[in-house]
Amino acid sequence: MVFKPGPGLGWGPRLWPPVEPLAGPRIARTGRATQDATAETPRMNASLPPSPAAEPAGLSAAGRAPLGTLLRPGWRARFWRAAALLPAALFLLTVLSPPLNHDVAAVLNFTERWIAGERLYSQLIDVNPPLIFVLNLIPGYLAEFTPLDGVNALLFCLVALAGLCWWLSLRLRDGMAEGPVETAALAALVPLVLVLPGYDFGQREVLMATVAIPYAVLAARRMLELPTSRGMTFGVTLLAALGFALKPHFLGVPLLVEAAVLLRPLALGGFARGAWRRAAAGLKDPVPWTMAAIWLLYLASIPLFFPDFFGHVVPLVWDYYVDLGGLSAFSTLLTDQMGPATLLLAMVSSLCLMLRFGPLVLALWAAMAGAFLSAWVQHKGWTYHVAPVFMLGGLTAGVMAARWLDGALPAGRARAAAPAIAAAMSAALFLVMVRGGEAPLREINFEDAKGGRLTAWLREHAWNERLLVLTPDIWPIYPALNYAHSQSTLRFMNLWLLQGVNRVCPENGERYRQPWEMSRAEFFVYRTVAEDFAAAPPSAVLVTRHVGIPWCGKEFDFIEYFSRHPLFAEAFRNYRQQGEIEGYKLYIRED
Repeated sequence: MVFKPGPGLGWGPRLWPPVEPLAGPRIARTGRATQDATAETPRMNASLPPSPAAEPAGLSAAGRAPLGTLLRPGWRARFWRAAALLPAALFLLTVLSPPLNHDVAAVLNFTERWIAGERLYSQLIDVNPPLIFVLNLIPGYLAEFTPLDGVNALLFCLVALAGLCWWLSLRLRDGMAEGPVETAALAALVPLVLVLPGYDFGQREVLMATVAIPYAVLAARRMLELPTSRGMTFGVTLLAALGFALKPHFLGVPLLVEAAVLLRPLALGGFARGAWRRAAAGLKDPVPWTMAAIWLLYLASIPLFFPDFFGHVVPLVWDYYVDLGGLSAFSTLLTDQMGPATLLLAMVSSLCLMLRFGPLVLALWAAMAGAFLSAWVQHKGWTYHVAPVFMLGGLTAGVMAARWLDGALPAGRARAAAPAIAAAMSAALFLVMVRGGEAPLREINFEDAKGGRLTAWLREHAWNERLLVLTPDIWPIYPALNYAHSQSTLRFMNLWLLQGVNRVCPENGERYRQPWEMSRAEFFVYRTVAEDFAAAPPSAVLVTRHVGIPWCGKEFDFIEYFSRHPLFAEAFRNYRQQGEIEGYKLYIRED
């Protein structure tokens, strides 16, 4: 029986009929064509053709059989299944190797300081909403009570989450109609896309895309009206709701997926009365309402448990962070990362609108489109912003190709070729994502690169120490501090706020504003850095030469800037420069 794809999107006619058997003589297993029944019978006493020359032993036609035929069919299938999982295994080794992503490391460092007693959003000020810090309490406390350090505890939790989502996706596919190629492709591509981000593994965007995969499979089951246990439904819904709540930009993903679930009956039924009844019944589905309740509960808890977030942090973010380093909407589409993501979405969307691929492709396509909108509205086009587009888009394209092949190939041929096709898809996606400067090249070259050298330097001179870090950089300060088991004493992750308030030169014509000329935000940084430094002098001070602030008569110097405060100047007298590496100067306290 030829496998036919399930119900389609309803956006257009099915344009590919199953391939008919080829006309003409069948090909025997030996590879020779069978003789035509009408061939002329040789005459008696006709001259015989010369005998072929004798072949050396071991070089007969049977001995020259292709290498693939030397394996039994069962072993051959196992070989291709293992080959299909090899790219996922290679990317897993990549995400477990240094360096940890800089933003992920910075959030972990802040969480460890929170566990140590500093208050979030008053002594630890960051633009990220609190949910990511709350979730990081799991690896933070795991590091407190086990032999694992913070980095390894976090990696353990991230890999466990990826494994959980892989298992959930596998369980949710029970009872869904799949052809052999689609089954093999999903078995190879789902674990691959979960670790595909490489260096960006652990970013909030990647966490969102990770939980979006089982959520999309659940959405496909809901479209097909397949029964799902309450426990499984609630577990996937809770996981998805937490992932989409990590950033407000992410809410576009469930919005588009739920719209697809709700509107699909109308697209299939041509707006008939029965289609309207099915669409109206979708409004009673508990999944979207459960997610909405979780989001409202989270939103209501923020002012209760983190009152300084809305009162202090959000105004700073709105005034100084949102436009820091941002691009226009059109320019964002032309960046090195958003450009390919835009083309991928356009190609997948055009195929989904012309052909019918079934509810799973529809759900994944909607999630991919929501992830693209999330990346676009952030106006930066960074690698981790577009990572969900490539994760969900790669999976969507793979399922589309697999369903097409299941419909085009004869059933037996599809079953035999499925493992090899899945391996080819996995290898193709692997090669597409291995690009210059990113995983696994970043991990291979880490020790000899800037981040690796700074890490080794801090391990030698500031192991397990407190440091005042005066720099606008996140990378490579993080994860170098994490690997050196050091803690920053700055209330911010970096000095982005000084960058924000110094985007233009002071009106007084001097290099620095006087304290009475500063805005409240700038004076807060100026005062708290000096007072905290004098109250509890750290073991070392790490300062960058590259401040990222416009040149106004001369370069902006952080030591010179803060030394205008008498408390900072007095405390800094006890520090002597130990050395400099990669544009960072290290001062060690002498007493």
